[in-house]
Amino acid sequence: MSDNTRPLSVTLAAEEKQVGKFRLRQWRIDSLTPGEEGPYTLWLQLSMTERAAYRFNLTSQAPRLFVRAGFTGEDPSPDAISASQDVAASWMDGEQQVLEAPMPMAIQVWIEGYLARHGEAPPEGRKKKRKGAGRAKELPTKENPQ
Repeated sequence: MSDNTRPLSVTLAAEEKQVGKFRLRQWRIDSLTPGEEGPYTLWLQLSMTERAAYRFNLTSQAPRLFVRAGFTGEDPSPDAISASQDVAASWMDGEQQVLEAPMPMAIQVWIEGYLARHGEAPPEGRKKKRKGAGRAKELPTKENPQ
């Protein structure tokens, strides 16, 4: 097993909800555990480009994992998992349904180790502007040569 991938077992559960006169079925993650024991096994793969997102997630009050589960409106079929909220947002932009669950402590420790080995994401500093760039400037005219 490489240092940037881990298997996670996912079990889903459906909940019937009453909304006005309508009954809806909503899906949720019933259990998410390290290993390959559940009905769905997904491989969490960490990426160097997502290190800032992992840090943001780990420092939140409740770190989460995000599971892509097929298109919105269909019964879920989990096929990917991420610890990056940015990745989850891009899935939702593509009209995929995303389920989330609390991140197991073992995965939090593993991601912390990954960040310790590979370093934190470099800070995205502000770019220096060229002198005079971005400022309005009068152009010389016949009446007002400069």
